[in-house]
Amino acid sequence: MKRLIKQLSSSQIIILGFAAAILLGSLLLMLPIATRGSQSASFADALFTATSAVCVTGLVVQDTATYWSAFGQAVLLLLIQVGGMGVMTVAVAISAISGKKINLKQRSTMQEAISAPKVGGIVRLTGFIIKMTVFLELLGAVLMFPVFSRELGPLKGLWYSLFHAVSAFCNAGFDLMGVKAPFSSLTSFASHPVINCTVMALIIIGGIGFMTWDDVKTNRLHLQRYRMQSKVILMTTGLLIVLPALYFFFFEFSGVPVGTRIWQSLFQSVTPRTAGFNTADLTTLSEAGLAIIILLMLVGGSPGSTAGGMKTTTLAVLLSTAASVFRRREHAHFFGRRISMETVRSAATILTMYLTLFLCGGVLISRIEGIPLLTCLFETASAVGTVGLTLGITPQLGLISRGILILLMYCGRVGGLTLIFAAVSGSQGHTARLPQEKITVG
Repeated sequence: MKRLIKQLSSSQIIILGFAAAILLGSLLLMLPIATRGSQSASFADALFTATSAVCVTGLVVQDTATYWSAFGQAVLLLLIQVGGMGVMTVAVAISAISGKKINLKQRSTMQEAISAPKVGGIVRLTGFIIKMTVFLELLGAVLMFPVFSRELGPLKGLWYSLFHAVSAFCNAGFDLMGVKAPFSSLTSFASHPVINCTVMALIIIGGIGFMTWDDVKTNRLHLQRYRMQSKVILMTTGLLIVLPALYFFFFEFSGVPVGTRIWQSLFQSVTPRTAGFNTADLTTLSEAGLAIIILLMLVGGSPGSTAGGMKTTTLAVLLSTAASVFRRREHAHFFGRRISMETVRSAATILTMYLTLFLCGGVLISRIEGIPLLTCLFETASAVGTVGLTLGITPQLGLISRGILILLMYCGRVGGLTLIFAAVSGSQGHTARLPQEKITVG
C-alpha cells in the first residue's frame, strides 16, 4: 500500500482522497441509524448527499433536517469539515497530532492542496489553518447561539449554531431549517442582522483562502506588504460583493422593506461564491438576476480556500489579460507585477473547462428531464461551482441527471487542473517546437 502511494502524484492523491471520503460517507449514510424513517437511505441518495457534503456544495435530494437523524447530520457535518478544510489538511493534521513525521511527499501534496507558494513552512501553516478554522467556527456558533436557543431551546440551539457555523465557514450551504419548511434555507432570517452578518462573515473568511489569512496575520493592516495574490483576491472579492448587491437592491427586491432589502441584496451577492444558503426565494428573480447569480457561482471563491468555482484569481487574470490586449501591452500585470504567460494559459484553460462542464451538463439535463434550459444551467453552475443554490429541481431529477450533478460537484471541488494533471502525470513534455503560422482571432 505504501509503495502504491509513493508512486502516485500529488494530484492523484488529492482526487483519490476526496473519492475515498465520499465513498465512506455514502456507506455511513446508508446505515439505518442515519435516517429518521424506518427505511435506510438508498445508495443513490446517500452517494449524492455525501458527494455534496464532501464537495461542500449543498445540493440535496432529501431535506437535511427532516430526513437525516442526529447521527446522519453528524456524519454530514464531519464530511463538510473534511471537504472544506481539504482531505490532505485533515490527514496531515492527524499525522502531526499522532506524532508521526510528515515526509516530503505529504508536504508536497499539502502544498498543492492549499495552493501554497513553497513547501517550506507547510506544517506550521497547516497548524495555523486548523487553529483558525476551529476558532472562527466556534466564534460563529457562539454568535448565533442566542438566536437559535431562543427559538429551539438550549441543546437544539447549540447543535444548530455549530452546524450552521461549520456549514457557512466551509461554504457548504447545508442547513437544518427544514423544521420550519422543507428546503427553506435561511429565508425565515431574511432581515435578522446577527444571522446575516455572522453567516456572511464566515462565508467570506472561508472563501478568501488560507494564504490570504497568513498575510493578514503576518502583515495586519499593512496592505502594501501583502502578496500580490492576496491583494488581487481581496480586491476582486470586494467588487464581486458590492456590484451585484447594488444590482439586487435596485432591480430585484424592490417589493420588500428597505431594511430587509439591504440584507437580502448583500446576502444574495455573497452566498453564490460558493456557500449555497439563501434568504430570498430565488424563483422570484428575473432572468437577468438569475444570470448574475450563475456568473457568481461559476467564479466561486479563491485558491486554497473552503470554496469552489474557477476562482477569483482566474477571473482577475483573464480581465487583466484582456485589458493588456486592449492597451497593446505585452503582459498582464497587477500592482506593478507582471503575470507569467503560464498563469494566463492556465486561467484560459480553467475557464474553458468550467464553461464546457457547465453548458454540457445543463443541456444534457434539459434534454433528459424536459426542463427549461436556464433552470438547468442554474443547477449545473451551482454543482460545478460547489455552491448549492437551486431553483428547486434537484429532488425531482432522475438518476442520470443526478449522476451528472455528482460528476460536476466532484470536478468542481478537486479542481479541473488537478484532474488533468492526475491523468497525464506520467507524460513528458516535448522540447521540440513545431513550425509557427499565424491565425486570426476576433
